[in-house]
Amino acid sequence: MKIWIVIAAVACVTFLLRASFLLFADPRRFPHAFRQALLYVPPAVLAAIVAPGLVMPEGVVDLTASNPRWIAGLVALAIAARTRHPLAAIAVGMPVLWLAQWAIR
Repeated sequence: MKIWIVIAAVACVTFLLRASFLLFADPRRFPHAFRQALLYVPPAVLAAIVAPGLVMPEGVVDLTASNPRWIAGLVALAIAARTRHPLAAIAVGMPVLWLAQWAIR
């Protein structure tokens, strides 16, 4: 029972720390440069999550033609940069991945 109390307490502290920025901070009082920098947080986090899966599918960096993931990722990145629409990147990147997987294996 004691461990559940500790887990609940840690969960409450974590929740309160994260919620404090939403509840107590006034975004209009942040410096302009800080607010501008916050705009880059979601793309940076998404890239940090996605990039290892593309270039390290088996735990080792693999930038060869035998890795269809990074090839499809480059195509999806090019489409996203060109169209500025995330669904276009998915709609083109996934078929490229499937085709590359089919062609390589």
